[in-house]
Amino acid sequence: MYKYLLLFLPLIMLSQKYETQKYDVIKTVDTFEIRYYPPTIKARVSSNRNFSKLFKYISGNNEKNEKIAMTTPVYMSKKEEKITMEFVMPSKYSEKNMIQPNDKDIVIYRSTPGYYASISFGGYASVKKVNAYYALLLDKAKGSKLKILGEDPISLSYNSPYKVFNRRNEVLIEIEYPEN
Repeated sequence: MYKYLLLFLPLIMLSQKYETQKYDVIKTVDTFEIRYYPPTIKARVSSNRNFSKLFKYISGNNEKNEKIAMTTPVYMSKKEEKITMEFVMPSKYSEKNMIQPNDKDIVIYRSTPGYYASISFGGYASVKKVNAYYALLLDKAKGSKLKILGEDPISLSYNSPYKVFNRRNEVLIEIEYPEN
């Protein structure tokens, strides 16, 4: 019986469904989308061991020792050699019922609504791939005469590291929309 469980466990892990952050597709242009992201609650960390710190937080290293459900996507950005990782909190949380982290490096905040140009790609999100899709997106956005607000790419990952096939990744650039 256990051998069947061991056989199907990887399939179960690869097919798990997580709550995904909501956004509206405003317009599709060529190979990218213009999206509106409403405000949401996020946990952010900009220190060494970002993933480990966020994983411990959602695993119960918080004021209530409560496990927090995984969501997608996970945000990654780099500014002036500082890497930041952000976890989108499940929609049941608000400023009023947010569980505070025990780790002082983790900041809980409400994101600012905004418009973003987005391009998707598959496989694993290496630095080389993120930079290549960022350059492509930046070129396409500028070619479409969009005003770029953020020059730094934001990388989004939607899958567990254990998922091998049909991976979803995106690069975002903040833009001004509608165009003036």
